[in-house]
Amino acid sequence: MVNNKGEMSVVKGKISLTELKKTVKENRIDTVIIAFTDIYGRFLGKRCDAEFFIEEVAENGSHACDYLLTADMDMEPVAGFEFSNWEKGYGDFHLVPDFQTLRVVSWHEKTALVICDLYRDEVLLPVAPRSILKNQLTRLSELNYEAKAASELEYYLFKNSYENASKQGFQSLEPAGWYIEDYHILQASRQENFHGLTRRHLRDSGVPVENTKGEWGKGQHELNIRYSELLEMSDRHVILKQCLKEVADQQDASVTFMAKYDHKQAGSSCHIHVSLWQEGKNAFSGEGHLGPVKCSNHFRWFLGGWMKHVPEMMLLYAPTINSYKRYLSGSWAPTKIAWSYDNRTAGFRIVGKGGSLRIECRIPGADCNPYLVYAAAIASGLDGIKNQIEPPSIFDGDLYHAKDQPALPETLEEALERFEKSGFVGEAFGEKIKNHLAHFYRNELRSYQRTVSDWERQRYFEQI
Repeated sequence: MVNNKGEMSVVKGKISLTELKKTVKENRIDTVIIAFTDIYGRFLGKRCDAEFFIEEVAENGSHACDYLLTADMDMEPVAGFEFSNWEKGYGDFHLVPDFQTLRVVSWHEKTALVICDLYRDEVLLPVAPRSILKNQLTRLSELNYEAKAASELEYYLFKNSYENASKQGFQSLEPAGWYIEDYHILQASRQENFHGLTRRHLRDSGVPVENTKGEWGKGQHELNIRYSELLEMSDRHVILKQCLKEVADQQDASVTFMAKYDHKQAGSSCHIHVSLWQEGKNAFSGEGHLGPVKCSNHFRWFLGGWMKHVPEMMLLYAPTINSYKRYLSGSWAPTKIAWSYDNRTAGFRIVGKGGSLRIECRIPGADCNPYLVYAAAIASGLDGIKNQIEPPSIFDGDLYHAKDQPALPETLEEALERFEKSGFVGEAFGEKIKNHLAHFYRNELRSYQRTVSDWERQRYFEQI
């Protein structure tokens, strides 16, 4: 990994600032994308002429309008934010490149990418998603921990281009596969022109890949990237999504990371794996026992805190109206807040042992913003360690039919209410960040409530 000054690189595709200057001089790079994510997790930013980037942006950064952290999905300014509004004139924030993220983007010609942190008055902007995670990682570091993580992302591939899908109102789309292809090599081979290409592009762009595989839906796949330090994993996560969307676009195809694109098909999850480390060793490993798991107190208390705070943090694991349609019995998505060992009906699945012991949380959907998801996980787990929160007893069996286990919040409205009422969220993130996120998702909910859907027309147009 490169350092902040960027003098060496050991991950394929990553480059240092020194190396960038050399490639620009040799005309191998002529464009540098400077990017950050909005609350939804979408990349926003600018494409810079590479020479201008080296001469100006690398040292001085760049600017963007601060409404970008308040705008809705259609880029409309939303009233009511303290951070940015018409009364304040919608000023700028400062984009500061993090050179540890500088890499070649192999799916674009002569292009590099760097992820930026957002600042105002030389202070890290608290409400930016990457800032929220970095603040939690600072708390972690102060306790002599570091976190390692991995995201497993599921998505659907379609033969329709994004443009054609939009013109069709996203109706009657043709999946790339025509039967459930979970682990199927034959059906996956038919889509290898896309999945194989994205694996290679990610590898060559500093996002090491483990594998791709067919999933439990028609045209559904999963792509797993190698685990890493937690901030690096979050960066890899958003680059993965950008890569897949742009490569699909180049092939006149499309992918979706909606949590539930069709009620007749399986949902798309983002299972996250997390472990804490101290002095180069997995801090979850130990000589104690929690059920069948041989572990440390760090493990049991982190799990206890993470589980305890799921209801009030659910908004960040499931951030859209659509998210909650994924949580169905028998769907491979969890419906209960319980833990088990190697059991895919549980919201928390414990996997590995010794140095590989980790917690897999199966609650987030593929529509999540990884910076916010991992921030919620770390904040919750640290509270568990601080207050020595014991997890509930292990559950064995089919959690879908368990009657005595706490259920996940069932709607965005319920999750928002729990988030807003939570004292812990304000304590962990700060009240201003809590209020900013709550207002953002309140607007998302109101936008849905005001919209007439196809379901309503199909159900009521004639029959009511």
